[in-house]
Amino acid sequence: MAINQWDLIKAKYTASAVRPDQYPATYLEEVAFIGRSNVGKSSLINSLTRRNGLARVSGSPGKTQTINFYELEGKRIFEGTDQRKQFYLVDLPGYGFARTSKDNKDQWSGFIRKYLSGSEHLRLVCQLIDIRHKPLDSDIECYHWLMGCGVPVQIILTKSDKVSKNMAASQKALFKRELGLDDERIMTYTSSQHTARGELIARIMEYLQPPDGEVYKEERE
Repeated sequence: MAINQWDLIKAKYTASAVRPDQYPATYLEEVAFIGRSNVGKSSLINSLTRRNGLARVSGSPGKTQTINFYELEGKRIFEGTDQRKQFYLVDLPGYGFARTSKDNKDQWSGFIRKYLSGSEHLRLVCQLIDIRHKPLDSDIECYHWLMGCGVPVQIILTKSDKVSKNMAASQKALFKRELGLDDERIMTYTSSQHTARGELIARIMEYLQPPDGEVYKEERE
């Protein structure tokens, strides 16, 4: 582990929920992941945590239809001190899936909206978008909806290994223009090669770090 750099050292499944009373009883800060069905969200979560099979990967769009909570632990060595931070990674169901009924879609909209607008512990939402496509209406609508919830949004363009470097750069620039983003709010990620893993962890931890004057749980080496 590089000095001063955060890594994720533990990850475990905690709970699945569709109602607030089913959320974990232990209150930790939360980082949520959302995206269209089949965007590669489960693969990215497994890559980020280095736990194959933590999030189930499926070829069937819309497979995940519950809010899934995973408890993660970050660690870094800072000035000889072992610093730790526990938080929840919250895996939200994919939007835009076509193989479910209207009633299921309405249910999705209801409990996702309730979570995003009601969680007091949500610090960041990572919206995953397939880099191979132009900005879709559902992606743009979801982005503006998330911004309206008052929570910071990090755009992650997935599957960059499926396009050339020039195409990836061009698509990233397109999304920056369409959504009005700066470089700090958009990045590319390739789950199969774990590219940008350290960068994404660092961005997540920026939103979880305590305010000035407070410290992480510390354990001397």
